[in-house]
Amino acid sequence: MVTSDGPAAGFPDPTHDRPAFRAAMRLRRRALAAAQPDAGDRLAAHLERLPPAASIAVYRAIGSEIDPQPLAVALAARGRSLCLPVVVARDAPLLFRRWGPGDVLEADAAGCPAPLPLAEVIRPDLILVPLLAFDARGGRLGQGGGFYDRTRDGLRRHPSPPGFIGLAFAGQEIAAVPMASHDQRLDGVLTESGYRAFP
Repeated sequence: MVTSDGPAAGFPDPTHDRPAFRAAMRLRRRALAAAQPDAGDRLAAHLERLPPAASIAVYRAIGSEIDPQPLAVALAARGRSLCLPVVVARDAPLLFRRWGPGDVLEADAAGCPAPLPLAEVIRPDLILVPLLAFDARGGRLGQGGGFYDRTRDGLRRHPSPPGFIGLAFAGQEIAAVPMASHDQRLDGVLTESGYRAFP
């Protein structure tokens, strides 16, 4: 829930200590995940409100990230083509390889579950991304690796760039995410409470 007394009352100032702020947001997300074990199912119940897209990039939840697996299963059942992000190098944009629920995965260059190298590389119409915090203007605080920011920055040059939608617990919203020049804003966010588009 957004508070009226700052970006995240009681947490480190993100403009002066971003690593400490990320750590505090991870603690908040962990508490939200523990309190709402069914949040992934509730998230999937709002899938019809997502922007239309034939191919959609999802992710495999790590730690306390909200679980998109129920959403992925529901999207696949409706005929959407799915893919997962793949880290090929620490300073490179993400690749997206075709994937379906139940497909075999292996660790990518960052140790994240990813489709096998023989899987088709595709450009999704919509990219669903995890986050640590978001705000009402589309500000997104990620894990700090910059993978999604680099990826979206490159895809913006495409004639039809994909949408960039955050998946989160509603309680991850804060009053203002401090944005650096390279940070990419979200087009919308889907939480267990519903979908919201940003200007």
